[in-house]
Amino acid sequence: MARKYSKKASADVERAMKKRKAGTLKSGRGRKVKSRKQAIAIGLSEARAKGKKVPKKAAKKRKASKKKTAKKSKR
Repeated sequence: MARKYSKKASADVERAMKKRKAGTLKSGRGRKVKSRKQAIAIGLSEARAKGKKVPKKAAKKRKASKKKTAKKSKR
């Protein structure tokens, strides 16, 4: 089975995790990153920007529009 992420992308994530542990990883707004998940996300986005093999971001699900739900409730 093929790898989802390239080894180089994994190295970028590992570097971001080490920076977080050291307390030097900053978010886009310049604040210190404390969350493990946020550090992983930063590492993956940096890998994407460099063009490494990383899957696309998961698309957010849309809620049903108000018009559709209003029509269903009238029936």
